[in-house]
Amino acid sequence: MMRLYSTRDVHRMQEGVSFEQAVMRGLAPDGGLFVPENIPSFDPAFFEEKLPNMAFPEIAFSVAAQLLDGAIPREDLQSMIHAAINFPAPVHRLNNSVSILELFHGPSLAFKDFGARFMAQLMAYFNQSSQQELTILVATSGDTGAAVAAGFHGLPGIRVFVLYPEGKVSPFQELQIAGWGDNIHAVKVAGDFDDCQRLVKAAFADHQINRNIRFTSANSINISRLLAQIFYYFEAYKQWISETKGVADKPKLVFSVPSGNFGNLTAGLYAQKMGLPVDHFIAATNANDVFPAFLASGHFKAQTTIATVSNAMDVGNPSNFERIESLYQENTTERSTWNNIRAAIGSLAVSDEDTLDCIQDVFRKYHYLLDPHTAVGVFALEAWKANNPDRSDAHGIVLATAHPFKFREIIEPLIGEELQVPAQAGTMKIATDKHFHIDPDLEYLKKLLLEKTI
Repeated sequence: MMRLYSTRDVHRMQEGVSFEQAVMRGLAPDGGLFVPENIPSFDPAFFEEKLPNMAFPEIAFSVAAQLLDGAIPREDLQSMIHAAINFPAPVHRLNNSVSILELFHGPSLAFKDFGARFMAQLMAYFNQSSQQELTILVATSGDTGAAVAAGFHGLPGIRVFVLYPEGKVSPFQELQIAGWGDNIHAVKVAGDFDDCQRLVKAAFADHQINRNIRFTSANSINISRLLAQIFYYFEAYKQWISETKGVADKPKLVFSVPSGNFGNLTAGLYAQKMGLPVDHFIAATNANDVFPAFLASGHFKAQTTIATVSNAMDVGNPSNFERIESLYQENTTERSTWNNIRAAIGSLAVSDEDTLDCIQDVFRKYHYLLDPHTAVGVFALEAWKANNPDRSDAHGIVLATAHPFKFREIIEPLIGEELQVPAQAGTMKIATDKHFHIDPDLEYLKKLLLEKTI
C-alpha cells in the first residue's frame, strides 16, 4: 500500500501517511510536501509491447494503479480516471527534431485540467462519507485557478477559494477564475503569486483556521495533481514510438518543460523513475531564473517575482523544488544531490523578447501558434541543443501548457490575425466577474475563510 512522507522528513523519522491522508491534507504538518516512499517502475517490456496498443485512459489507469498499489479499489479508480481523463493529449510534429505535446484540449484550455479534474474526482470520493464541508484553498499564477474552478464547480460538500495576483493574470484567465460563483470563491490579492502562495501556506499553519475548517490545497503541492500529470508523459511516449516504429536507430528523447512552480517537471521526473525511457529534461523558465541559477551555483535562493508575458511561470520560489531535491538525495555517496540533479535536468531562462520572437518565427515557418509559455519551452529546447552539440540529434517534445487563445492580447498583434474562439471556451459557464479583493495579509484571508465575506 502506498505510503507518503514529508520532503522535510529526510530520515523518515515520522510515520508515513496514506494516499487519502496526503490528498486531503495537501501539505505535510511540518510544512513540507508529501512524496511517495517508493516509486515503482514498469518492466521495460511494458513500453514496447503493451503501451503502443493502449488508449490514453488505459495508460492513465495503469500508471495510477502502479503508483497507488491498492490504495483505491480498481473499479473505483478506473471510474475516476475515465471521468477525469476524457479529452486527448495529441503530439504535433513541428519539424524533424521538435514535437509539441498539446495539453490544452480540456475545459480550461490548459494542462492543469488533467491534475485538477483527477484531484476533484479523488476528493469527492474521499469526502463522500464526511458530514463536514471540505474547503479547497489554492494559489494560482493563472492556469491552475481556472482548471480548479472548472474541475470542482458544483461538487457537493466542497467549497473552493482561488487566490490570484491582481493585474498579473490575463483577462481571459481572470474570467475563468472569477466567473463561476456557486461554490467557487475568487480572491484577488494585491500582490504577486508568491504572496498568494505564502498566504496559502500560512493558512495551513494557522491553528485557529485548522480548528474551524476542514481544508486542503489544490496547488501542485497536492500529490494527487502531480500524479495525474505523469499520465501524459506516458501518452506522449506512446505516440512518439508509434510514429518512429520501424526506425532502426531512434534518436534519444528529451522533454522541454515550461516551468514555474515545477510541478510539471517533477511529474516528468517521476515518469522517468517509473521506467519511461527519457534521456533528459529541460526546465525552461522565463526571467524568474531561480532554477538555472541553482544549477549554475549549487545554491537555491528564492527571488522576488518578475512579471513576464509568460505569467503563469512567474514564480520566484517554486514549491516543487523540494520534491526534486528529495528525488535526487539518494545515492549521494559519490556525487552530491546538486550533481545528480544537473545530470538529469538542464535549464535555461528565456527573455520576453526571445519568447515573442519565437511565437512569430514558429508561426511564420509552420503556421502553428504557440502561447507564450510553450514558446519559452521551444526556445529553450533549441538553445539547449545548440549548447550541447553531442545531443543535437535528440528529438525534443515540448509541453504546450496552454491554448494560444488564452493570451490573444499578446499573440494577435504579433501575427496580425484575430484568433478564433476554441470550442471549449464556448461551453464554459463564464458569468459576471465575481471576486473578493484582499491585501496580502493572513488576517484578511482568515476572516474570509471563517466568514465567507469581508
